[in-house]
Amino acid sequence: MNPVYHQAKFINSSPDLRDTPQDQGREIAFAGRSNAGKSSAINTLTRQTGLARISKTPGRTQMLNFFEINAQQRFVDLPGYGYAKVPVAVKKKWHELMEKYLTQRKSLCAIILVMDVRHPLTDFDWQMVEWCQHTGLALHILLTKADKLTYGAAKNTLLQVQKELNDINFPLSIQIFSALKKTGIDELHKALDDLFNQEDY
Repeated sequence: MNPVYHQAKFINSSPDLRDTPQDQGREIAFAGRSNAGKSSAINTLTRQTGLARISKTPGRTQMLNFFEINAQQRFVDLPGYGYAKVPVAVKKKWHELMEKYLTQRKSLCAIILVMDVRHPLTDFDWQMVEWCQHTGLALHILLTKADKLTYGAAKNTLLQVQKELNDINFPLSIQIFSALKKTGIDELHKALDDLFNQEDY
């Protein structure tokens, strides 16, 4: 476990790229469905219960939320997609914000794609996988809420997702995770270390 992630602190929420922190150093962005458990994963890996806002209403992450680990490393919580009961115009705005961030942010070095282990590889998940493949951006998939399944069932889902992604030819890793039981926390810390320290991106 890398205790450096426990020092993470909230910087700001940005509705537009113009309001984001200076585009330098390295950022790892967390993407996923509104109810996949992104905020819970961030809170668990940083050991801070209230760092990323968690709501019983999916889709509350409506901006780019930046968290500083140190002067050269940040996490970014992207707007959730797919589930939130919001007007089409708002969803369109979220999509445009994410697209701008993903295509224009120079410090972005990797994506953590968060999926509910019970509902992996949705259409948007595939779009994100294919976008990472197209750009060569490193990708780590987090199959969350593993506590909702038996270990065997969660492991089977992991193997099935690995099989479906077998033909994807770019840096990709995948793991099981549970914020509730802290399953996979050391593995996630190791993946983040590797992603932040990769030489080329």
